[in-house]
Amino acid sequence: MDSNKLIKPFRVEDGKKFRLKDIETTDTRGIKSKERATELLLQGVQRLRELQDRLYAQDCWSVLLIFQAMDAAGKDGTIKHVMSGINPQGCQVFSFKAPSNEELDHDYLWRAVRALPERGRIGIFNRSYYEEVLVVKVHEELLKAQKLPPSLVTKDIWRERYEDIENFERYLSRNGVIIRKFFLHVSKEEQRQRFLSRLREPEKNWKFSMADAKERNCWDAYQEAYEDAIRHTASDVAPWYVVPADHKWFTRLVVSAAVVDALEDLDLTYPAVDAHKREELKLVQTELEKEGPANKKEKKK
Repeated sequence: MDSNKLIKPFRVEDGKKFRLKDIETTDTRGIKSKERATELLLQGVQRLRELQDRLYAQDCWSVLLIFQAMDAAGKDGTIKHVMSGINPQGCQVFSFKAPSNEELDHDYLWRAVRALPERGRIGIFNRSYYEEVLVVKVHEELLKAQKLPPSLVTKDIWRERYEDIENFERYLSRNGVIIRKFFLHVSKEEQRQRFLSRLREPEKNWKFSMADAKERNCWDAYQEAYEDAIRHTASDVAPWYVVPADHKWFTRLVVSAAVVDALEDLDLTYPAVDAHKREELKLVQTELEKEGPANKKEKKK
C-alpha cells in the first residue's frame, strides 16, 4: 500500500483552513479488516527498525514524536505497538503529568527542553508542552499556579503561546530535530464505550481515573482548544497528523506510516569508513584469522 496516500489526508502543514470536523474519527481509508491493517503494521515496524538502526549509527539527526489526545484515545497502545520492534537504547519516552513545584518555578518549555532526544535517538512525548494551550486553556485557573507576572497574563496569552511554540519547533528543526505531532482523534461515543469497558472489566479498572469523567464534561471546550492549537502551530517543519482513532488498528497503522515516511526523507546511511580505517580493520581481521582457536578443546566447544 502507498504510505503517502494513507497518511496525506491526515497531515496538516497549514492550519488556516483546518477544521476538526473535516476528519472522520471512523475513517480507515478503505482498509476493511483489522487483519490487513496488522499485516501492514508489521511491515512498517520492520522498516522502522531498519531506519532507526541507521539513525542511531549516523548520530546526526534526532526525531521527536508528540502524542496528544483525549482520554482513552489510545496513545499508550499506539506507542507500544508502533515502537515494538526498535532498539530500546535508541528510544526514550517521557510522559508529562501535572508540573512539579520545581517545574512551575521555570518557564513552561523548560521541562520539555530537558527531555529532548539526543542525536541519533527517537524521543516520544506522551502529552507535551501542548498541554499549556489545551488543559491550561480549558482550566484557566491553572495559570495562577504558574507564578507569571500579572501584567503578562493578558487576552493575548494564547496567541503568544502558539507563536512561542511554533518558533521553538522551528528552532529545533534548524538544529536537526525532526518533529512529527499526532492528535489521535476519537469520537465522544467511542470514548464512552472505552470508559465503560474499563469500568466493567476488573482487570481494566486501574486505567480509569475520576479525573477522566471530570474532563469528559469539558469535551466541547477541549475540541475547540485542540482545533485552535493545530490551526496555529501546524507548519511544514512540524506538521500535525490528525489520526482517526475510533479503530485502534487503523490509528497504529497511520502513525507507523508517518514515522517511517519522516525517516525515509532523511536518506539515512551507515557512517562511511575511510581508506586508512579500512586498512586498520583489515590488519585486525588478518591477525584474528591467523590466531585460530586457542586449543583443540575450545574448538570442540
